[in-house]
Parts: sequence; C-alpha cells; structure tokens
Amino acid sequence: MSDTSSEIILHNYPQSPVAEKARIAFGIKGLAWRSVEIPRLTPKPMLTKLTGGYRRTPVMQIGADIYCDTQCILRELERRHPSPTFFPTSDAGLMWCLSRWTDGALFDLTVKVILGSAGDGLPQDFAEDRGRLYFGPDWAAGLRAANAALPHLAAQLRAPLHWANEQLSDSQTFLLGKDPAAIDAQLYHMIWFLRGRWDQGPTFLSEFTHLARWEENVSNIGHGTMTGMSPEDAISRAAAHEPVTKPATDPRDPQGLKPGMQVTVSPDLDGGEQPVEGKIVVANSDAVCVLRQDPDIGHVCVHFPRAGYRIDIDDA
Repeated sequence: MSDTSSEIILHNYPQSPVAEKARIAFGIKGLAWRSVEIPRLTPKPMLTKLTGGYRRTPVMQIGADIYCDTQCILRELERRHPSPTFFPTSDAGLMWCLSRWTDGALFDLTVKVILGSAGDGLPQDFAEDRGRLYFGPDWAAGLRAANAALPHLAAQLRAPLHWANEQLSDSQTFLLGKDPAAIDAQLYHMIWFLRGRWDQGPTFLSEFTHLARWEENVSNIGHGTMTGMSPEDAISRAAAHEPVTKPATDPRDPQGLKPGMQVTVSPDLDGGEQPVEGKIVVANSDAVCVLRQDPDIGHVCVHFPRAGYRIDIDDA
C-alpha cells in the first residue's frame, strides 16, 4: 500500500480566485496534488467537519493536518518542498509584507469592482454570502454603494496595476526576474479574477501590456499534476492518520499562548464565520495551530496564519 501521509489535498472549486493562487503555487513547485471540489456557498459540511467551522476557500489537507488560508498553505509548501523555492531572491520578508496588501486591500478592491459592476445581476444567495464577507452586515447597501462608485473603485485599482506594469517594463519574465516567486501567484490571482469575472475586465487590463505578457507567463506555469478526490475519501484520509505537528512554545508570544490552552480562532474581519475551537499545539509570529477532535475522524490539527486572525483564550 502506498504511503498517503504526505499527499497534498486541496479543497477548492474551479471559479475561486484564491484557490487559483494555490493552484499556481503547485505549478511553481511542480507538485502532484488531489482536488476535492467543495460548494461555492454554505453549508459546506464535509469541509467544516475537517476545519471545525472555517469555510473559506481554499483549504489544504495533508493527512490529518489542515491548513487554512493561503498564507499557511504557501508556508507549508515551502517547508515541505523547498525546491524550487517561492523565494528565488533575498526578498522573502518583503514578499510576505506585500502579500498582506495583495491578499487584503488590493483583493478587496478587486472584489468590490466585480461585485459592484454586477449590480442586481448577482444571484441573491451569492450576493448575500459574498456581500456579508466583503461589506459587512449591511451588505446590500455596500453593494449599491460599490455599484455607484464603480469609476472611483476602478481608478483606485488602475494605479497599482500601473506600478506592477512598470516593474515588468524591462521585459523580465516574472515580477522579480527570471524565476517565478510567491508574489507572482499572489498578484496573478487578482488579475485572473478581473479578466474572467468583470465584463469590462479585458478592456480595463488592455493598457497594461507588460502585465499582460507577465500574466501569460504565469498562466503557462500551470497547476502541477492534479487528480480528483471525493470529499468522503478526504475525510477517510484524515481519519486514517494522526496530525504530525509537534507542540512548540514561543516565549515572546504577546498573548502568552502555550500548548494545551483552549482557544477559539476566527478571521479578524467578520464574514459570518464560526470560530474554530481547539487546544493550542503551536502559536508563534507566523501561525497558530489548534488540535480538535471530531467523532467521525479523530484528531485533526487545524493551522491558521497569525496575521489576520484573532485568538481568544477560553477562561472557563
């Protein structure tokens, strides 16, 4: 029987731009992976059974270790598969800093352009789900405001795309030179989303000739080697393994988090997420990992980035 403990499983759906970031990351490293297609909207019972409530896309699974958010996914891929690296220059720290912008404010702006341009054409269930995630509880008013402010939003997006276009003006293949890096995947998913989901996207992007050449170069990287997997098989895979993450303490942790402490973890921005409950395994500047138990699976270790996530200590 083949060893499946290190096989990469990505829980995603084809239209997800953030999953496209992960898929390109697999391509950069030339990895083989299994794809589990999940619903675009809640409920996602097979996914949340693994995560303990986290429902965003994508989620990576390796055995009984579950990695939420592409920050965690890219870090773990680099740790397990260091060559070819996501960091071909000495700018790793800068790339992580930039990723907080590409994955945060810049991506939020892109979403507002796409959702706002759709107006009343969005299906109600999709509008409510994504509207709450990106506009908050008064999501309907947020969507109307985005629609009314579309020229302003597009202008705000145009400026950083000019910066990226300038970065590529010396005909280099990727953003940092001849080799693809994490930042290529982190910016590409936004361009992929704009071109494919905004009816004015291709026209809007047409002025950025260097960016278009780069976009084609990144697209040509591909997604590595993908084969499908059912959600049931992914659940069985987790049940057949134990988490491999080892407890570790960071003496400088500002919250004083230590292995064994009962906590809840949730994204900083409220998108209607159910907090994930578990016991700390690792908490450091980059990540927090919690151990939880599911009656049908057993133990799973769920990994989150520290940046962008809130950890609340259960004082009971």
